[in-house]
Amino acid sequence: MEVKIAPEWKALLGEEFEKPYFADLVHFVKHEYATRRIYPAGRNIFRALDKCLPDDIRVVIIGQDPYHGEGQANGLCFSVNDGIPFPPSLINIFKEVQADTGAPYPTSGNLDRWAEQGVLLLNAVLTVRAHEAASHAGRGWEQFTDAVVQAIARHREGIVYMLWGAYAQRKGAMVDPKRNCILKSVHPSPLSAHRGFLGCHHFSQANAYLTAHGQPPIVW
Repeated sequence: MEVKIAPEWKALLGEEFEKPYFADLVHFVKHEYATRRIYPAGRNIFRALDKCLPDDIRVVIIGQDPYHGEGQANGLCFSVNDGIPFPPSLINIFKEVQADTGAPYPTSGNLDRWAEQGVLLLNAVLTVRAHEAASHAGRGWEQFTDAVVQAIARHREGIVYMLWGAYAQRKGAMVDPKRNCILKSVHPSPLSAHRGFLGCHHFSQANAYLTAHGQPPIVW
């Protein structure tokens, strides 16, 4: 079974693609794309991994599942394509970046600019039906993305993990806090952001950690 993913990730995750659950997942996803409207576009399913190779990772941000509105999802968690209105969680992320770092409020919600600096923007579930949140949850994606996080935790250290909300915190629980920087807060959703995401200073803390470890800061 051929999976189109960067060879560096294929080497790191090699045996994962041979497991029975992954074959079942591929069968399910192919059928969904053939019979329903699914986001993101098929070529962008593994885009978060393709845009940020294992040896380039400096920050990991974990989302839940892709945006399910028309034209929103582009394969990077919290990110939307150019010209798409910012979803509420992304608005709060940008508010915190501005308040925390003084960076100007961006005109584009496309976070390619972060990925190209070594920020892995990984959703736990990589596909979703149009207008049906969490519709591909429990089908195997979570097991695959757990394997991604475990592989990073085994092979890399000195990485900043931003774990926003209980879901992301459970997924990042396998990461050694002694060998990495773990930043936790509530989710940036409007339902919770005012309870600790706004004012969390994660973006400046991430840059302080990177700088202290001899790396350039992220231009947020």
